[in-house]
Amino acid sequence: MDRSDIVASVAGDLNATEQAVDAAIARATSLVQSMIGGRTALALSPVVGTSSQAKAMEAIAALGVAREAIIAAHTEMAKDHRRMGWGTYAIGQMDKYPEGQQPGVEQKHLRAV
Repeated sequence: MDRSDIVASVAGDLNATEQAVDAAIARATSLVQSMIGGRTALALSPVVGTSSQAKAMEAIAALGVAREAIIAAHTEMAKDHRRMGWGTYAIGQMDKYPEGQQPGVEQKHLRAV
């Protein structure tokens, strides 16, 4: 493997890790929504499940801290890359979805008046 292959491999793992943390945050927020929706559908008191819901929200907060840490690692890795004299390295495009092609999101156009 040459240097560019190794850098691309590390960059791919970094990107995958960032996406995994984002997916975990999304899944955990869906869990809290399900807990609230289930309690409401069963006509249970808001007091029911308070502790478990609070723990799920603690997990979301911890995932937020993890996300900040992996983003900080990304920033530091970019600095290390430049310090080694390798310049800027980019893999792929910064905008993950070209305009109008993001899956599952209805495109709405805002107009300033």
